[in-house]
Amino acid sequence: MRIVEAQSLDSIADYQLKEAGMPAPADGEVLVRVSACGVGYVDALVSLGRYQVKPPLPHVPGQEAGGWIEAVGAGVKGLTPGQRVMATVRGGFADFAIAPAAMATPVPDAMSLAQAAGFRINHLTALHGLRDRARLQPGEHLLVLGAAGGVGMAAVQVGRILGARVIAAASSEEKRAHCLAHGADAVIDTQEEGWRDRLKAASGGRGPDVIFDPVCGPLFQPAFRSLAWGGRHLVVGFVGGPIPALPANLTLMKGAGLLGVDVRQFLLFEGRRAAGQLDELLGWVADGRLDPPVGRCFAFEDFAAALEFALSGKGLGKTVLTVASEDAPPD
Repeated sequence: MRIVEAQSLDSIADYQLKEAGMPAPADGEVLVRVSACGVGYVDALVSLGRYQVKPPLPHVPGQEAGGWIEAVGAGVKGLTPGQRVMATVRGGFADFAIAPAAMATPVPDAMSLAQAAGFRINHLTALHGLRDRARLQPGEHLLVLGAAGGVGMAAVQVGRILGARVIAAASSEEKRAHCLAHGADAVIDTQEEGWRDRLKAASGGRGPDVIFDPVCGPLFQPAFRSLAWGGRHLVVGFVGGPIPALPANLTLMKGAGLLGVDVRQFLLFEGRRAAGQLDELLGWVADGRLDPPVGRCFAFEDFAAALEFALSGKGLGKTVLTVASEDAPPD
């Protein structure tokens, strides 16, 4: 089978397309024939050794994949060869990848495998953050920063389903149009001068009730200062550069909360609850309430360009590496 692998994490140029032996699933594992692999900003950071935890070498990128069950290990129940699944895999830049059976989930007919490849982490982050951490209520104003990205767009769509009025912040006309086309009620630019006044006007003159912030960049403090009384600011990620600081007295003055959202620890410590939320999200896809947009797709041979593009922040939604066509199921 084909894999994309690097012996060092110095640059994207270190990654090469090569032939490798077929892996076999151990007890409690499944082998997934990969159709599509999500390529997020974090995936690009990991591939360059710039994330909090460096991967062991050699490294095959890719954590989220959409594909078909090829084989199952001993003790696996509820999954059979040929099923369409989304899976958290070890090395998704490959024709086949191993996943824990607990992290392989059948997908509804309404979901493409490209959608599946970027769904689990982004949409669980959005639902867990907005419902569990922010306690978002119907009718509240939700500001989503970095709204055109993968997790930002998930928050826009989940926020709408939860009944919020969604204000999407994005840096270009193209990105703002994308947000409006996929569920945002209003959009706002990211130019700092006069930004708080424009946000206040967009949120009914009182500021947002909840902020979903995967950027935590230059607008971090202006956004928090703009919260309505009792507002909640969700810290989701730090793609905006250096980690910002916030004067502690602002929380008192606003009666507001600064809340962290870490979906990986949510999966670790509250796995059963997370599984229930994933089922709920997939139910929304099945009944047509949720239709996640697919970001730019790259051919398998263009894996380096896919990593570069994911790192650039220019994408609309989560970037996808197309490994195999999903037009027909495997033999």
